[in-house]
Amino acid sequence: MLGLFNRRPRPDAEAVARLKAWISDLMSLGDRDHIAIAELACHEPGCPDLETVVTVTLADRRRFVLRFPSSVAEVTEAQVQSLKSSVPAP
Repeated sequence: MLGLFNRRPRPDAEAVARLKAWISDLMSLGDRDHIAIAELACHEPGCPDLETVVTVTLADRRRFVLRFPSSVAEVTEAQVQSLKSSVPAP
């Protein structure tokens, strides 16, 4: 139980803003759409030590979850662009 409630440092604000901009451009998001980004630690076998989870909630309440097997700062624009075929068209 030791360390159960230890908090990880927040992801770098610039990296979060950059990732949000890439996702917004990729999905042609508007002002009423929302992007939430979280870094999650995983302790299960086979999953990355750290995962970035992006939840996009559109104005019409549709929700999409995008996952990257690294920290926010390590996600690249190429990784985001590789999801183009799996996200909804505007």
